[in-house]
Amino acid sequence: MIMISLIRIKIVTAFTLIFILTVNCTSNQTNKKNKVNLSKSDSCYITVQAGDYLNSKSTEAVKFSKKNSSYVKVSKGGWLEYKVQVPQTGRYKILLSGATSDSSAVACWIEDNVYNKDGRTYNITGNMMLKRASVSGTDNMIEKDGSPLDSGMHVMRFHYDTGSVVFDKICFDLIRKHKSSPVVLTQKTIGKEWKMVWSDEFNGTGLPDSSKWTFDIGNWGWGNNELEYYTVNRLENARQEDGNLIIEARKDDGIYPWSSARLTTRGKESFLYGKIEFRAKVPAGRGTWSAGWLLGDKYRDELSWPYCGEIDVLENVGYEMDPKTGNGKTHASVHCGAYYFKLGNQPTSIVDVENMNNEYHIYSIEWLSESITILIDGKKYFEYHDTSNNLTWPFDKPQNLILNLAMGGGWGGAKGMDPEMKSAKFIIDYVRVYELN
Repeated sequence: MIMISLIRIKIVTAFTLIFILTVNCTSNQTNKKNKVNLSKSDSCYITVQAGDYLNSKSTEAVKFSKKNSSYVKVSKGGWLEYKVQVPQTGRYKILLSGATSDSSAVACWIEDNVYNKDGRTYNITGNMMLKRASVSGTDNMIEKDGSPLDSGMHVMRFHYDTGSVVFDKICFDLIRKHKSSPVVLTQKTIGKEWKMVWSDEFNGTGLPDSSKWTFDIGNWGWGNNELEYYTVNRLENARQEDGNLIIEARKDDGIYPWSSARLTTRGKESFLYGKIEFRAKVPAGRGTWSAGWLLGDKYRDELSWPYCGEIDVLENVGYEMDPKTGNGKTHASVHCGAYYFKLGNQPTSIVDVENMNNEYHIYSIEWLSESITILIDGKKYFEYHDTSNNLTWPFDKPQNLILNLAMGGGWGGAKGMDPEMKSAKFIIDYVRVYELN
């Protein structure tokens, strides 16, 4: 980590900065320049004034006001703590208005649910890089999209790295209300043969079938410090083509360092038990992280996880794959209140797979009322059957299906990013759900 040398500035510098601070409180996700003109009528769904902090880890936090607005100047690294009332569960755009007097950008981020029972740190924005003040001020409006927030009172912290920062507001704009799945398909688990009851063969053209799939949205890091922005209804990132679903990650795509897509059945249909198959080719390339998985319907925000349950059926990182042969590894895991990766005790199995990026393989789960079995091309390599309590077995509740291609992040980017990689494709032939008959 490069430590930025501090320049002690006088309060008059802070007053100079405020004249060029702007607040962008709109929620236009498709804005190509990442800039939106403001008017006096613009307002935030939720506004947190910088000076309203309740606690701080800063010996040099200074509050001041100018023209009916409150500002805070901080330096040397630390945090300010706020209470935030969230009226509606959903996905939010988070906007930070501020600037630094330093020559280098200062990393800031927002932590949610500070006093959670597990002692975890919930980073809901990833780094928001505040730049040096400019005449226009537009480069001092930083935003992150898609952060999940449940309704109710939240205790949050605004963190800032070593550096000098002046800011006035944090805005939260609701960009999508949470919607539970209106339909739950419960599969029979007694019988001799598997019978298909639901599928998407991706035999159409254009965007994926909107009666089955919803696009997740945003670039908040997804709890893993991922690099991509998940776009909505964008053919460059998700399309049906030649009988497949193509999820494509693209580098330096417009305003995004990486763009990609994440599809979920949440809000459409969820599933309880049965056999589920993903037939797919996964991309090579250091930095890719492809997945076909299940997430509990009870997920509302990061505090919900892992208690809602997660089952990873297809999970692959590109740095484990030989780029010439396509030989690599696939991972199967479950996460729940008793076992999850941030405790380092999640049940996991890993198996070698040949030619993963050029040949289709079938990644499947057999999910019964008392056990979970995961297979690759019909061969079992993972089993889980701890049904002893609600923390070990949340898998008696519905789950939604998810397909996504992440870039970088704590695992996908553990070996860095291939600087020569410009795009990557996750190719899915079909998703099928069966019950015993």
